[in-house]
Amino acid sequence: MTTRRVIHRRRFLQLGVGATATVGLAACSTPARVGTTLIGPNSPEVAEAESARRAAGAAKESVRLNAVTGIVDLGGVQVDTWSYGGQVPGREIRVRRGDVLRVELSNELPASTSIHWHGLALRNDMDGVPGLTQDEIAQSSQFTYEFTVPDAGTYFFHPHSGVQLDRGLYAPLIVEDPEDGADYDSELVIVLDDWLDGIDRTPDEALDELMRNGMGGMDHGSMGGMPRSTLLGGDAGDLVYPHVLANGRTFRDPVSAEFKAGQRVRLRLINAAADTAFRVGVPGVRMRVSHTDGFPVKPTEADVVMIGMGERVDAVVTMPDGAVPVLAIAEGRDQYAQVTLRAPTTQMTPVGPEAVAELMKLRVLMAVELEAADRVAVRVKQPDVVHDLVLEGPGERYDWTINGKPYDPKDGLPIRQGQYVRLRMQNKTTMFHPMHLHGHTFQVRGSGDRGPRKDTALVLPGRGLNVDFIADNPGQWLTHCHNVYHGEAGMMAVVSYVE
Repeated sequence: MTTRRVIHRRRFLQLGVGATATVGLAACSTPARVGTTLIGPNSPEVAEAESARRAAGAAKESVRLNAVTGIVDLGGVQVDTWSYGGQVPGREIRVRRGDVLRVELSNELPASTSIHWHGLALRNDMDGVPGLTQDEIAQSSQFTYEFTVPDAGTYFFHPHSGVQLDRGLYAPLIVEDPEDGADYDSELVIVLDDWLDGIDRTPDEALDELMRNGMGGMDHGSMGGMPRSTLLGGDAGDLVYPHVLANGRTFRDPVSAEFKAGQRVRLRLINAAADTAFRVGVPGVRMRVSHTDGFPVKPTEADVVMIGMGERVDAVVTMPDGAVPVLAIAEGRDQYAQVTLRAPTTQMTPVGPEAVAELMKLRVLMAVELEAADRVAVRVKQPDVVHDLVLEGPGERYDWTINGKPYDPKDGLPIRQGQYVRLRMQNKTTMFHPMHLHGHTFQVRGSGDRGPRKDTALVLPGRGLNVDFIADNPGQWLTHCHNVYHGEAGMMAVVSYVE
């Protein structure tokens, strides 16, 4: 019912995939003329950009991926869910910068699906947004994604079809840099998630309830009230989740990883949750944050880092003699997940609420405080075009909007190849929004204009955030809130290359 309802509202708005179109474009501070021609996903410009990225003799990596239904064990909790290959998270894909990745997806789900390669500045026709860059992948059919992987870093992939991300359809994508490794000895990928599918409702049922009844009409059952966060400035989520996970396991049965004392371990932290931000830290061990959203930052010491939905943080810890947990505390919720780091022959039982309480007392590093490494910083200059993104909602029937309008793929924010673009985001709601831009990374303009280089950034309630990027990847690119329910309820827009 939910899927039909959302598609019905949007069906007449969809831009035909693979075609250039002439449409009226949204007003902005640097308006484009009405009747501008869009650079569509199958345009020659997109193919030329891919050709320029692909080096002669580039290595090729081929992967087969099955999207399936079935029972998954979350650490003593059995759920009937959707996943890649029957496991949560799905199997990691690991390639090197400049490789050509070819992924053949077989859709064995009872619904159409897609794959979005979160954070990668890849070719537009492989970005995985149905109705904008490709057709949906129907039941019992296949689709092959093939693209050059341009930048090293920590990424992940997930569907961009309805609220499918809030099932088990996600997995890490790690792009190695041959020049990395001087400042760490080993690494561990940790994927965080919030979980309701197969417990008391499906994500589609949860969205349908929100859209029928609004926030005030949600049935929270015995799980308590809605989450709140002083640190995030207000509401911390729209749903109550029975579980939060680290690498697919609840806190009672955590994954463990073995490292020798003194080893420097690079933690690649990915927040794949739909509605939950996490505080992450290692009790008694400081972290050296080295990257966010795949791009290096000036190394920064921290006890705890905040990671919003869609964000990634890389941090190096030195392994103590014994065992320690990596704790992920769900912001505003009385829940946590963990992964155990242990020395050989050392055993460790899951930690309890006392360790969580101690971690909650420590200062939290926010990504906006980080500073991009000099080699990846986008230099400050007068922008060629500025677009305002005013974030509002939820409205009486759970309507989340950008610039007063729900998502319309024909109503884009026009930019042109080579322009220096500024997005001015203004949050007029009572909840934080992790705003994500497809196909590009932007420079957060924080204190002194030297924030981090990212693709997803938290915009706090009543606050604004400016981000800059170079328009160097032609096509039609989604920008949206990475709270999956906000995005599906309308908080999405298109950054639209035109000519």
